[in-house]
Amino acid sequence: MGNSTTNTRAQESTNAIERLYITMRHLFNRGFYKPTGVSGEALKNALLQLRPEIYGSVAEEKAELSGLIYVLERLPKGIEQCRFINLTSDEGYGKSHFDPIVPPKRRRNCYRIDDEQMNIEITRGRSDIYDILTHLTFLFIESEKICKRVLIEDSNRTIRDWVKLEEAVKKEELTLAEREVAVIHTANILGRSFIEIMAVHQQFSTEEHPDRFLEIVYWLGKLAIEEEITGDKRAITFSALLRERLGHHIHGERWADTIKEVLKKNDLLHRPIHIISANMHSVMNSLFAKNALKKEFADKESLKIYEALSSSLNEELRSKVTKIAIKNGMIAIDDFSGTNIDVQLFDTAKMGSDVCCYKLPENLNEDEKPVIFVMDYAFGEQAYETIDELLKPYKGMADDSVLLDVASISIMGKAGILEGGKGDLMIPSAHIFEGTADNYPFKNELCAEDFKGHGLKVFEGTMITVLGTSLQNKDVLKFFHQSTWNVVGLEMEGVHYQKAVQSASKIRKSVREDIKVRYAYYASDNPLETGSTLASGGLGTTGVKPTYLITEKILEQIFNS
Repeated sequence: MGNSTTNTRAQESTNAIERLYITMRHLFNRGFYKPTGVSGEALKNALLQLRPEIYGSVAEEKAELSGLIYVLERLPKGIEQCRFINLTSDEGYGKSHFDPIVPPKRRRNCYRIDDEQMNIEITRGRSDIYDILTHLTFLFIESEKICKRVLIEDSNRTIRDWVKLEEAVKKEELTLAEREVAVIHTANILGRSFIEIMAVHQQFSTEEHPDRFLEIVYWLGKLAIEEEITGDKRAITFSALLRERLGHHIHGERWADTIKEVLKKNDLLHRPIHIISANMHSVMNSLFAKNALKKEFADKESLKIYEALSSSLNEELRSKVTKIAIKNGMIAIDDFSGTNIDVQLFDTAKMGSDVCCYKLPENLNEDEKPVIFVMDYAFGEQAYETIDELLKPYKGMADDSVLLDVASISIMGKAGILEGGKGDLMIPSAHIFEGTADNYPFKNELCAEDFKGHGLKVFEGTMITVLGTSLQNKDVLKFFHQSTWNVVGLEMEGVHYQKAVQSASKIRKSVREDIKVRYAYYASDNPLETGSTLASGGLGTTGVKPTYLITEKILEQIFNS
């Protein structure tokens, strides 16, 4: 009986995810929607039925605070004040007087056009749109909760707590006593305790905006109240250019072409290339840090060095490693294509033997020495767009095209784990695409045995590539975990990377058929554990050990291949 109930709830949740995506795609094709219109209500109802773990108590009357923090870190500052939100392509705002607003946890350029409008640039494909619309739907649900709590029924008047919050927000500066009084009124409005609101208030507080959280609550409520009283509705629109360009790989092609030109300019096109999708520091540090920082760390203990380098306080140490990397064959390619994916190229032929921490086999010809190509993390479907374009032949001014000699592709990423905790490892043997029958088995050059004996749990099995990490709940995840699919974790890019690799190596034949692939993930969260979702905060130094362990195993295989 228990199993049958769980499966039914899992099926309901899966249906809710499907409805969300179908509705979002319909709205994109239509070009606009209003949060309080029929389509907006459909999105809200599907999200409330789904009740994703990351949004906590979104379906309850009280405000959801962790979810609010998570969402606002991924949306532009000031979006809560905007009645009109316009999703655009890269349409040249960067060349205007507008300063881009970049959310702390998402690399996307946003522009505050006026008091009422925010434009958000979409250059990373559909996954970016789904991500934004899901977060906006959460915000609209929270704003309506505030409206219902403060607007007196059958009147245009508001309760006293709201009047007092409005007075506090309109003051230029608050004393400690005034701030605490305002927090008490806000706690009443949100249905939360004073201590909870005070803690969140401190998290949002900055030197420029010490009372930002009070302002956020006020504006969320204000727009919902005005909509209810005056009928001035909020609206989300998609620009005509965005609708026309989406899916055409415009940014991915521009990005790949730039990289191939750099490879040609440096005479690296014919050399074996090993692609690594990782962050912009772990490969460089693994290659050079131990030898570069001999004086600072006499014992050469890797973890201490990497933890020191991961701290923003040690800018001098970072700078020292970067300078040595540049002197020894590193070429940095900053992104101007709109993909927000920076690249580093490491020419192993130019690495001094006493500088690099890894050794190539002796008697290797210069032409056989590998080029290590590190790209920053892609986002969802953007992984397919970028790798698909990158693996196409290079076409220069002449008619003939040059096939790239890509020897391996290694993907290191963060993922949600379904057994274990933050920092533990997942080694996939296949990727399954959520909501479809698509599955991508492959031979992973990495295995669980490679990572044993380092104090981290290692899980080997299938990974689910989800449509959005913010759309998962325990029922869906339990089904994945307990079913015969043997799912160990969830992430957003694996299927998209593998789809591009398989089409290039097996169908187009633009890269070698026996191209090696390596996938390894470390756990950013366990969404099956209460309080362990992404909304509970980042990894901190917990992520340093798995990041560098995976990086070192990838580099060992590349240097020994």
